[in-house]
Amino acid sequence: MTAERPVNGGGPKAGTGILEALLIGVAGLGAVLASFAAAPGRLGAAGAALAALTLAIAVVDRRRLVIPDELNALAFVVGLATAGLTSEAPPGEAVLNALLRASLMFGAFFAFRAGYARVRGIEGMGLGDVKLAAVAGVWLNWADLPIAVDIAALSALASALLGRLSGKEYGLAAKLPFGAFFAPAIWICWLFAAWRGD
Repeated sequence: MTAERPVNGGGPKAGTGILEALLIGVAGLGAVLASFAAAPGRLGAAGAALAALTLAIAVVDRRRLVIPDELNALAFVVGLATAGLTSEAPPGEAVLNALLRASLMFGAFFAFRAGYARVRGIEGMGLGDVKLAAVAGVWLNWADLPIAVDIAALSALASALLGRLSGKEYGLAAKLPFGAFFAPAIWICWLFAAWRGD
């Protein structure tokens, strides 16, 4: 005897999907409110946009192991606009500094990606992660950039370790959605910088 699929699409998977959507919605709303609490006005609105975009990037990367170029591009453009409109430095100087940080982050991540592929013979990081590093560069100052990378790397390692302890197989070639950890780390570092008044 075989079990019939429920007509209304219910069951464990449907319940899990609803719970996941609810948690994502609550996280998004909380991040938007935290952004405005840390920095009222234009900077808070920019932080809320960053919160929404990084949450979208994290969700898509977790589900599909890809970061859409459109999300990276939008986060990059909003970050440049924010640098020009909210910095204490002259707008042109602020944008140039943001572009310099973005270029160096992109270059560092691209070099890591190329070096890993050369040494191991497999791709260890997607181009979406490299572009996300440029996004981090336009949003974060020099001091916060390594902190965001550290938060993301340690979170990803902790996730892999917990997965392994729960019985999942994680070999050296296993794929892990780094953007799902890096994107939220960018917003978290922006949030603390906004609270500090940097």
